[in-house]
Amino acid sequence: MSSEPDWNHYRTLVAVVETGSLSGAARVLNLTQPTVSRHIDALEAACGVTLFLRTQRGLDPTEMALRLLPLAQTMLATTAAMGRLVTETAADVRGTIRVSASEIMGSEILPPILSVLRRRHPALVIELVLSNAVDDLLRRQADIAVRMTEPVQGALIARRLPPVALGLFAHKGYLARKPAPVTLADLKDHDFIGFDHETPPLRDLVQNHPALNRAAFALRTDSDVAQLAAIRAGFGIGLCQVKIAQREPDLIPVLSAEVSINLGLWVVMHENLKTSTVCRVVFDGLVEGLQTAARRSP
Repeated sequence: MSSEPDWNHYRTLVAVVETGSLSGAARVLNLTQPTVSRHIDALEAACGVTLFLRTQRGLDPTEMALRLLPLAQTMLATTAAMGRLVTETAADVRGTIRVSASEIMGSEILPPILSVLRRRHPALVIELVLSNAVDDLLRRQADIAVRMTEPVQGALIARRLPPVALGLFAHKGYLARKPAPVTLADLKDHDFIGFDHETPPLRDLVQNHPALNRAAFALRTDSDVAQLAAIRAGFGIGLCQVKIAQREPDLIPVLSAEVSINLGLWVVMHENLKTSTVCRVVFDGLVEGLQTAARRSP
């Protein structure tokens, strides 16, 4: 490098790669397009390399830009985490915490738990990231994560919670059109709802329950929220958390004796955050809320 680049230029790099254009990055960063262009020019000059190729499609990142990208993302995530950490005070739970959870967990289970936390601590701000991808806590993409896969990194603090029960359910309107299957083999005559892309956890699920394979699905989507919406709409039969289905009288269990799945559940945070008052409060609040939800009758 000929000189040390401005950190803001790395932020611009990330925005340009993610949006694919100077104008897109300008909108994301609330800057003018010429300013974004100057940032990229300055970063290329400081690094002594070309980071983007101008094409008819927009800006294509070079190999060097793609190699810098995860490092720049880590820098930005760490800076954001540092900012959230220094806003808290010892006397009050104050600050911003970023929580990652799956779509279903974040939309169906966590809202009342987060509501309790906010009422207890009015100065608390929560950023809720909904994704079925496992956020990398080591890179500080989130402060705390609610995961359904066991964390294996040694630098993480994890609290194991009661497992989440899954089963097959269908709307009563669907079962009025098509009688409920009696055996797993009967599922071939039904409209089955399931995933599109197979992940390692789903691969394990299919190995234990061969009927739940992609070829059998009449509706394929990787969105758990979309799958639940399809079940509620009477599209067909799909997997659903038992606790969620039990809230709704119109959702009827199907083949419950044949398909009964328990998924592990963990609340996880980086060990470096254990001395943070606000992180500890949110971590403990999530654990308490999820334990209560597991014990609660529908």
